[in-house]
Amino acid sequence: MNNLIKNTPIDERPRERFLKYGVNNLSNSELISILLNTGTKNKSVIDLSNSILQNINDITDLKDMSLNKLKNIDGIGEVKAIKLLSAIELGKRVYYDKNIKKIKMNTAKKIYIYMNEILKNEKQEYFYGLYLDSKKNLIDKKLLFKGTLNKSIVHPREIFKNAYLLSASSIICVHNHPSGDTTPSKEDFMITKTLVEIGKLQGINIIDHIIIGQDYYSFFENGNI
Repeated sequence: MNNLIKNTPIDERPRERFLKYGVNNLSNSELISILLNTGTKNKSVIDLSNSILQNINDITDLKDMSLNKLKNIDGIGEVKAIKLLSAIELGKRVYYDKNIKKIKMNTAKKIYIYMNEILKNEKQEYFYGLYLDSKKNLIDKKLLFKGTLNKSIVHPREIFKNAYLLSASSIICVHNHPSGDTTPSKEDFMITKTLVEIGKLQGINIIDHIIIGQDYYSFFENGNI
């Protein structure tokens, strides 16, 4: 235990307050302190937690903190940053993914709302596969490729391999345009055409390819699938 936290009265320490009052009654600083676990030679774990909170306007901004931003805070090393970001991601999955999987992925608008939460702040292109059952319920999503989209990195083998592993009936491809402009590129059309053709041969149809930016572009809605 850090010597600085030893100087804190026992009943004021985050873990002890958790046990005495319950998690719902802890402050944001105390919750972060429990995740960080320890302080540094010069800062208690509470001080570290407050340093993080001082770098954001509101607790909800924590979800947008990157690994590098956290590591730039004095006393927050890579391990502590990874723990905190992992806890945030787990919270997202508990409260968001569980509910979204109950919704049929049967319109481009629903898919846009779901994926925009994941992609809206990304500065490079991410390519996801959404794997659906026979009723168009989401089974799982997989990040397949990262970087500028081109035919050489979007390999059909990876896309359809996951479909077989998940016993998916169909696939929706989704990628973002960080510029915000959702106009499909020549490569977007080529990749979509190739994947649709392979899907027909594999018996696992590509039923849409959606580009996300300031709004969205659906290949299916625009008659390109």
